[in-house]
Amino acid sequence: MGLFDRLRGGDDERVVFLGIDGVPYDLVQDHPDVFENLTDIAASGSAGRLESIVPPESSACWPSLTTGENPGETGVYGFQDREVDSYETYVPMGKHVSATRLWDRVTDGGRDATVLNVPVTFPPSSRIQRQVSGFLSPGLDAAASDESVRQVLEDHNYKIDVNAKLGHDDDKTEFIENAHATLDARHEVFTHYLDQDDWDLFFGVFMSTDRVNHFLFGDYENDGEHKDDFLDFYRTLDEYIGEIRDGLDDDTTLIVASDHGFTELEWEVNCNQFLADEGWLSYEDDDHDSLTDIDDDTRAYSLIPGRFYLNLEGREPEGVVPESEYEAVREELVDDLESLTGPDGRRVCKRIVKGETVFDGDHDEIAPDLVVIPADGFDLKSGFSGKKAVFTEGPRNGMHKFENSLLYSTDADLDVDGSNLFDVTPTILDLMDVEHDDDFDGDSLLNA
Repeated sequence: MGLFDRLRGGDDERVVFLGIDGVPYDLVQDHPDVFENLTDIAASGSAGRLESIVPPESSACWPSLTTGENPGETGVYGFQDREVDSYETYVPMGKHVSATRLWDRVTDGGRDATVLNVPVTFPPSSRIQRQVSGFLSPGLDAAASDESVRQVLEDHNYKIDVNAKLGHDDDKTEFIENAHATLDARHEVFTHYLDQDDWDLFFGVFMSTDRVNHFLFGDYENDGEHKDDFLDFYRTLDEYIGEIRDGLDDDTTLIVASDHGFTELEWEVNCNQFLADEGWLSYEDDDHDSLTDIDDDTRAYSLIPGRFYLNLEGREPEGVVPESEYEAVREELVDDLESLTGPDGRRVCKRIVKGETVFDGDHDEIAPDLVVIPADGFDLKSGFSGKKAVFTEGPRNGMHKFENSLLYSTDADLDVDGSNLFDVTPTILDLMDVEHDDDFDGDSLLNA
């Protein structure tokens, strides 16, 4: 028990949440020798498979995990979203997240929260104890919530993210070194603030795992050149998780979770090229690079990852699909998507989800009409230029997977079976005994 606990009597339950972006449950299960600490946590605590959300993309997943709400409430559907009543798009930041974040509920309940490196949190909040915004932050100065935090980051050579461009090189040596440096610095800063022992909720995310998976997962799956490098990286991560676990007192629960799973990537699927080939999408001229360049014959378009929109009258600025024909046209698009097969003859679409079945809230006016969950190996892309073929190959050999995220906890009373991302926020609030309403899309995993 730390000094701060002794001063306050040690009565308050606390939570440390460690996010490990994109780490699949099967990877941990298949390698207990690599994940000795997570395996030990599972043996004495709780562990299981966690379902991601639709779509399983980090920019949408983390707002949902940290609010307990679906994208219809958070207002964030993916890495790129569309303005209401416009074809203009933007990259969602923390300011675009409309639902109440977990750490704000904790702060409103009179407790302290330290939040580090969570994606889609820029700009950092100054109303909580301390924060370092994560993915998409423009630099350390802007990512830190105050000058003292900025100085700590600088002292530890903190990096907001791995340099993913290095992963495009044939020689992955620099990429692997950069991933380790990012992981090491993240752990050092996490440990620094954990040792302060002045927080009630510590919420930190390791995102370098996602980057390593994107560029090395194929090596892992196929006994490739960098399989050992891949497993060594994860062995280091597990050691860091073990060190953090060992430093916690009995009044602190550790939760380790990922926002989506991962699998091998074989083909990039250029969805807008598919729509163009099938007569759903056309452009005003040959020089097109964005959604604003579509012409008035367009009936459907796609945004990453695997989101499909009808160009609907009354919703899109120049919509051509009459509302009276909405269902018929959407079913026609479903039929075309279900017929799409890859170069190996496999169907691309594992599951096609209608938007209204998963998106509901004050911000569902930009919800997609359909979301495709692809079969393993097919990564859905939605660029508007530069692709002349539906199926192409790129530098990445790993892709996100819906079914295979994970949750591990030192609390043996969590029922992880059948859980999903929406359950995390109500679970943490219950563990901390923070009062809240029950207006979540998930439920607490804590057994009564």
